[in-house]
Amino acid sequence: MFELDDRVALVTGGAGLIGEAVCEALVEQGAHVALVEPDESYGREAADRLGSGATFYRADVTEEESVAALFEAVTSDYERLDVLVNCAYPRNEAYGRPFEEVTYDDWRENVLAHLGGYYLTSRAAGFLMADQDDGGSIVNLGSIYGTCAPDFSVYEGLDMTSPVEYAAIKGGIINFTRYLASYLGHEGVRANVVSPGGVFDDQPEPFVERYEARTLLGRMADPGDVAGAVAYLASDAAAYVTGQNLVVDGGLTAT
Repeated sequence: MFELDDRVALVTGGAGLIGEAVCEALVEQGAHVALVEPDESYGREAADRLGSGATFYRADVTEEESVAALFEAVTSDYERLDVLVNCAYPRNEAYGRPFEEVTYDDWRENVLAHLGGYYLTSRAAGFLMADQDDGGSIVNLGSIYGTCAPDFSVYEGLDMTSPVEYAAIKGGIINFTRYLASYLGHEGVRANVVSPGGVFDDQPEPFVERYEARTLLGRMADPGDVAGAVAYLASDAAAYVTGQNLVVDGGLTAT
């Protein structure tokens, strides 16, 4: 039930911290993975690390023509698409500033790039899968900060924050995915969200200590923790699961 032998999976942001772990998990389950990144050298290096199970495709998910060309290329090579995983994290150079410093132009650009990119790829994949006899699975990356407010005390005294755009983006992705599940369900297309808590990425020690103290498991997530949830939703083990938000946060939001 968990195997993905000979299925075709497209992973946007496939060379990122979570994206590469997702690609690795899908390859291990037998899938043919189309690893998508806008930066060719970055993407090809990741695909090479994954071996013959992954193929690099260059595309910018924020550009409609680029997304259309991507899906045309993947379906030309494989003749079908079984799984879409959106891990891309497009943003501009101003992203990550404190709330007081965020301009409307930056807000608009970042929200549209991230949420709009998920829209373009999910729409293309959804209509493609709907034309297949056995449908398909769409998995979008959300966040616990799409359903609850961040605790800003974990950022105190540090040059980092939880961006205001991120809350709007991830909240939007979660309900957009429910929309997809409702609209495409009768065509056999499943759509779900995986919402991670904080993923360890060499953050400052004070942040890590404060964050881990809030989780029931006493640690931040590893990229593989998130990848396992994605792989489950991509497989037939989740054949009757759609419209759901699978939270992977070590119990942070459970209390």
